[in-house]
Amino acid sequence: MRLILMATGPFAVPTFRALYETRHTVAALVTAPLRTHRGRPVPPISCLREIAAEHGTPILDPEDVNQPEFQAALARRDGDLLVVCDYGQILSSATLTACRHGGINLHASLLPKYRGAAPIQWAIYHGDTETGVTIIHMTPQLDAGPCVAQARVPIGAEETAEELEPRLAEVGARLVCQTIEALEGGTVQPLAQDATLASKAPRLKKTDGLIDWSRPAVAVKNQVRALVPWPASYTFWHHSGGPPLRLILGPMTVLDCSTGVPPGTVVAAGGQRLVIACGRGAVAPRNVQPAGKRAMAVDEFLRGHALRPGNRLGAEGQDRAEGGGRKAEG
Repeated sequence: MRLILMATGPFAVPTFRALYETRHTVAALVTAPLRTHRGRPVPPISCLREIAAEHGTPILDPEDVNQPEFQAALARRDGDLLVVCDYGQILSSATLTACRHGGINLHASLLPKYRGAAPIQWAIYHGDTETGVTIIHMTPQLDAGPCVAQARVPIGAEETAEELEPRLAEVGARLVCQTIEALEGGTVQPLAQDATLASKAPRLKKTDGLIDWSRPAVAVKNQVRALVPWPASYTFWHHSGGPPLRLILGPMTVLDCSTGVPPGTVVAAGGQRLVIACGRGAVAPRNVQPAGKRAMAVDEFLRGHALRPGNRLGAEGQDRAEGGGRKAEG
């Protein structure tokens, strides 16, 4: 079969490499346009482009994959199957029909759960202990086509999104190759998704990283794991020495205890120990990154910053409480 890969992000790299190891032909790579400055490419050049160049594979990079001009260019590639993975655009019916057998899409969740751009992050955020990859036969609706293959993968209790993504990508690459063989052999049995079980995994925003200390401690820990490396999980230290200081918090231990203080209150701060109250229980971060500085272990951070029990952490604009700040009116 003549395969055309549509991909932009790093999740697609194992699949792209695996396609060259099959007996099929990779006829083209369709990827996002290069960013340019004054007519010159702006680094970094994607790994996908480098792989395509190594194999002499033509690269197409339309601004809009659904424009008639591109659809015609795609049809001229005489493709049998579109293989879509981490691409970033929704394909119209006309684009899908530019290849004889339409398209398949590798998605990093157990569809219909977590349809959208950030399935890995939202699975960890919500505390799931299992996820996986799904291959669907594509339709113009986002991640809604019938499932043709699926593989389950456990999520480690301490695993971050950054660690889980490459594991899923490798599992997905093998599944894509198996699916292509099954499609060619006519043994695929598509299974329609149950739309009533669908959930969303929208693209992450920087504000998703703000920690809501009223949530349970385990939920705060899961948020920190989910948002590595971006947008990272952060809070603001409201202190008497100046404006609120933004702190990015690293991996943390959950403490099943009753603190008796409002969520976001520093319960303990000394030596290698920093404990912060949550809506239920407390957490103890293992490293802290102050705004504009590198991440550091808790003991190093506390030596250089006068964080004290009773200080409050929270949103940037909230009233500053004990530990220095404007008193609430009353």
